[in-house]
Amino acid sequence: MSTAAPKIGNSPQSYGAVAKTLHWLTALLILTAIPLGVIANDMGYDTSQALALKAWLFSLHKTVGVAAFFVALLRILWAATQPKPALLHPDRRLESFAAETVHWALYASLVIVPLSGWLHHAATSGFAPIWWPFGQTLPFVPVNEGVAHFFGAWHWLFTKVLIAALALHIAGALKHHFIDKDATLARMLPGLTLAGDTTAAHPRAPMKAALAFWVLLLAAGSVLGLSSDAERQAASPQLQAEPSGWTVKDGRLAITALQLGSEVEGQFEEWNAAINFDPDLPSDVKGDVTVQIAIPSLKLGSVTSDALKPEFFAAEEFPTATFTAEITEADGENSYLADGVLSLKGVEQPLALPFTLVIDGDTAQMEAKTVIDRRDFGIGTASYNDESTVAYESNVTVTLTAVRSE
Repeated sequence: MSTAAPKIGNSPQSYGAVAKTLHWLTALLILTAIPLGVIANDMGYDTSQALALKAWLFSLHKTVGVAAFFVALLRILWAATQPKPALLHPDRRLESFAAETVHWALYASLVIVPLSGWLHHAATSGFAPIWWPFGQTLPFVPVNEGVAHFFGAWHWLFTKVLIAALALHIAGALKHHFIDKDATLARMLPGLTLAGDTTAAHPRAPMKAALAFWVLLLAAGSVLGLSSDAERQAASPQLQAEPSGWTVKDGRLAITALQLGSEVEGQFEEWNAAINFDPDLPSDVKGDVTVQIAIPSLKLGSVTSDALKPEFFAAEEFPTATFTAEITEADGENSYLADGVLSLKGVEQPLALPFTLVIDGDTAQMEAKTVIDRRDFGIGTASYNDESTVAYESNVTVTLTAVRSE
């Protein structure tokens, strides 16, 4: 065994300087990202200051994770172009098979874990951005709660695999160093360490075993993501449609909140509207509307689960919100006003909803915008009584297409 300055590339008996640098840089990033994620996930956020710190830690976790993804890719690409130092104990077939399988599983984990986290982030809006200048979205990844939940399940499962593979990898290295007293660990330390029989080739069976293992994991993660999303959607109450003069065929009830200076966009997936309207009525009142909203159907980016908790919408205790209003003409062409009462989280408050309406035969196109102050309904007032983390006002937009009922 000899020690000297390592060469740039690998040899059959040693790792080169590039491989060692990428190895230890990957280790540093992963061993930083994992505890950051655990701490941030377990941290409470019952005050504005706690929420700001939680978001900061998650941003750091995500940024380190993206860096680890690119370093891991670079490491794998470099390894693919280099000879791999020979096995030190090729005669220990079972041990060598286990070590090589764990090594390949670890390689895959180093790519899939940060990538799944990045995909989850890209499919959400708001809260804890990645600290870099290239934006928060990814091509071909829609900002969609279902997609985010799917990749979130992947990230949760594969992180456990990464931790297990990493623990086995470290345990194996320490076993070789302190019990076997061979050069397995020394070959990856600074300096040049030569060891191994250059004729001892690495078998392909461990790579195939690790590949089969990951195929099963990807399938399990997909099932977990899809089933969890279905269970979450099933929690919404069943809304009873009321007969009316117009039937909504398509529509969107969207909400945009401001959290930590970033817009978080979402929508209520389940709602209905009973609309009676005739612009030719001689009175000032042209009709009325009753809207029912299933609060648990809210999808609000990465803060969906928090928004449904008792501090905010209290979806379990108050699963339905209702808006009832009379419709009158307003100033401006095709302009109207739905002036009524919004019942939300057990509180009733007056709400004026200005909208534009264009009727073509038996089809009507409607667009509306308004602003709701969360303090009026006791949303987030106990712990978030200023705007440093969550703004008081949220924008609400409604677009729908309705047809005249027969």
